[in-house]
Amino acid sequence: MSVCSVRTVRRGPLAAVLLTAGLLLTGCGGVGDDTRTADKAGSAPGGTAVSDKDSISAESRSGGGGSGGAGGSGIPGLAGAGARAVVPQEIPGLGRRTRAEISPETTQAVVVTGADRDSNESSVLVYERDPVNGWVPVTAVWPSHNALRGWTDDHDQGDLRSPIGVFTLTDAGGRLPDPGTKLPYDEGPAFTVSGEGFEGEPLEGSFDYVVAINYNRVPGTSPLDWTRPLGMEKGGGIWIHVDHGGPTQACVSVPQERMEELLHILDPAKRPVVVMGDEESLSH
Repeated sequence: MSVCSVRTVRRGPLAAVLLTAGLLLTGCGGVGDDTRTADKAGSAPGGTAVSDKDSISAESRSGGGGSGGAGGSGIPGLAGAGARAVVPQEIPGLGRRTRAEISPETTQAVVVTGADRDSNESSVLVYERDPVNGWVPVTAVWPSHNALRGWTDDHDQGDLRSPIGVFTLTDAGGRLPDPGTKLPYDEGPAFTVSGEGFEGEPLEGSFDYVVAINYNRVPGTSPLDWTRPLGMEKGGGIWIHVDHGGPTQACVSVPQERMEELLHILDPAKRPVVVMGDEESLSH
């Protein structure tokens, strides 16, 4: 949900003019004709799905000092009679097809679950993958909003639906200074937003903190980069950003304290992704 030229200097101050000129039409913006503006409070398509296959590991005990004591096999590496197998946990609610889009290298997932296909209310829970126990939650459940009309498998500019899928998270930014995230962070006045949302709520502060969702964008660039690999008609500027109390044009929004928490949690070394969609779609 942003507006910016294709070439943006990261961390450098960005002209506030960008925002006034039309920071609200694509992903997170307000009203206007400029197809390069951001959604009401965040919208943007663009990202690549990844695949995931978990291996089942076992936790074993060997007995008798490695030579065949009680309960032990006597052979290093073999579990004894008392061995307890540990089956790594999957992320609840995700079906085989959705899980397959999560890369085996990913150990951090932000799961956004919509109430139903046409709902603009959703919830967010962050998971991390433990090598033995599998996916475990590392946050509480956060309330969130998504696009006004719900979700879609084929997002287009202006359809007022959030794209369903698994997308990488590589870049952050905002109007406020970096709160201490490990992600590259672009700070500047171009993240300023004004106006009202779909329910008459003020949009001010919605872009104080944002994380770009890699749907129809180039990873490794500012959230304000307007390059659209799939074409402008497929939308862009879809972010996770500060909630303004109502539905977005395509983005996902959470309360400001939760955005700060998310920025502290996300770690590029863990190859973070967002898994987003309505409950039914994610269950496939």
